[in-house]
Amino acid sequence: PMAVRGTQGHVKPLQQMDQQARRMEHLLKDLLWLSRIESEKHEDEREFIDMRGMLQELRDELTEAYPESTIALDLATDQKVYGDYRQLYSAVSNLAINAIKYSPASSPVTISWSLQGDKCLLQVRDRGIGIDSVHIPRLTERFYRVDDSRSSATGGTGLGLAIVKHAAAAHGAQLQIESKLGEGSTFTLIFPARG
Repeated sequence: PMAVRGTQGHVKPLQQMDQQARRMEHLLKDLLWLSRIESEKHEDEREFIDMRGMLQELRDELTEAYPESTIALDLATDQKVYGDYRQLYSAVSNLAINAIKYSPASSPVTISWSLQGDKCLLQVRDRGIGIDSVHIPRLTERFYRVDDSRSSATGGTGLGLAIVKHAAAAHGAQLQIESKLGEGSTFTLIFPARG
């Protein structure tokens, strides 16, 4: 009996170590990816990307990873983006996962792709907890956290929006953030439309 009790006493520290190891692994992956997209030229990997197909693939992946969440697609245009598939997929995935993490399971996350004048808009909207406007200008800084305890709870690395910002810049796009506390957030990537 003493041996069993002793083993149980070690379970929590081991779980915490495992959690920290996983967090470090995610952090290293994000740092390596951010370093890569900042330093390399991707002209040889660029192609015309079917955004509708990409977003459908992403929705399927997120639905499998977060079965309790609802991810809705609103695909209003067939416009393609000339760029790097993996960079764009990573950027939109980061936005969508943030939206899922900071939203109640019953609240849908909507990913839309639309044409407005000479711009293409990729929007990720949620009706979650929202962000105080004081934080918005700094959100894309590396490791910037709105709330340390909340970030620890969701397991973020603090690099997701930095990855989004660099991927946007590499594709001539702008990142726009709108949010209200208690009402939700909308992250928009604004691309120049091509013919």
